[in-house]
Amino acid sequence: MKKKIRIVDFLQLQGAVIVYSISTVAAKLASEHEFLSFKYILFFGLDFLILALYAIIWQQVIKKFQLSIAIANKATTLLWSMLWNFIIFSTGITPFKVVGVLVVVLGVIIMNSESTDSSAEEAKVADDCAVTGKEEER
Repeated sequence: MKKKIRIVDFLQLQGAVIVYSISTVAAKLASEHEFLSFKYILFFGLDFLILALYAIIWQQVIKKFQLSIAIANKATTLLWSMLWNFIIFSTGITPFKVVGVLVVVLGVIIMNSESTDSSAEEAKVADDCAVTGKEEER
């Protein structure tokens, strides 16, 4: 039986994705400095801390979602990274980038739609078969 996803859960999932996308900013800032310089180590350490925070949030998120749904939503990192690059680094947003992000977002919407109920049923059937197979071996 599929658990209903609340808006708060979805916002937590997107929050995890946003935190993950911010790590790309720290990594880019680290890459702009000489290897092992103070600023390089500072931004690399910040990247590490952001990823540690992300790991904690992600562990809480995957308790509330099917893993396939959570991973599909992680693809929205492209959207957030493009936004951070535009805001922080003044990187241009081209029509091709927008189309690419829209395709990804459309895929995420499809994965989150109610039409995925059949895939949840298929997964349950597969789990039942796996359990049955293990019982027959005993």
